Amino acid sequence: MRGPLPLVLDRVALEIAGARVVSDFTLRIEPARRTVIVGPNGAGKSMLLRLCHGLVAPTQGSVIWTEDPAGHQAMVFQRPVMLRRSARANVAYGLKLRGVPDAERRRRAEAALARVGLGHLADRPARVLSGGEQQRVALARAWALEPHVLFLDEPTASLDPGASAAVEEIVLAMAAEGTAIVMTTHNLGQARRLGQDILFLHKGRVVERASAETFFRAPATPEAVAFLKGELPW
Repeated sequence: MRGPLPLVLDRVALEIAGARVVSDFTLRIEPARRTVIVGPNGAGKSMLLRLCHGLVAPTQGSVIWTEDPAGHQAMVFQRPVMLRRSARANVAYGLKLRGVPDAERRRRAEAALARVGLGHLADRPARVLSGGEQQRVALARAWALEPHVLFLDEPTASLDPGASAAVEEIVLAMAAEGTAIVMTTHNLGQARRLGQDILFLHKGRVVERASAETFFRAPATPEAVAFLKGELPW
């Protein structure tokens, strides 16, 4: 367990070009929980993660970190950016930004690559790796930082089933070590497998929040029922 989590969103809203993208959103990230965010296209899922991560600032409300956010979070995107360096150097780069000494950077980078099953490719240029391998490098880069919270934005959307399964295993392993997971996905099967808590967003609002078991067995709102039946546009 990494300790008490430092993130609370308090009545957060975001407007872009006069349009409300996220409305009156309140969330507390719980230790060692896996929260999966689902909803149709345009619901505000990815933007919510960017608010949490600090890539955008809310129009109103507060994103409250009780500790330095830079040292307690990481984010992995659908299409990770790979530097023109080896897989090891890609993982070590984030540690360098944190001021980790050279020898410790190398040790942690190699350990993280081994955890994601890529230790044998540490010296391979990251940009020549397959899409699934690049995503695992991105996860290793995040894991090496030992984050309290990991944000994942559609991390398997462009991957084949085998690569997706490997990513899911890594996410569960990180969660088992105490990292809280906050993840968006369009894959409802994946949401069932990985989610402990489900946030259902619709038109920029949290329409429903429930345990995964409750949400999929007995959704409480008409919007969630329609979504699970495939009657809301994706």
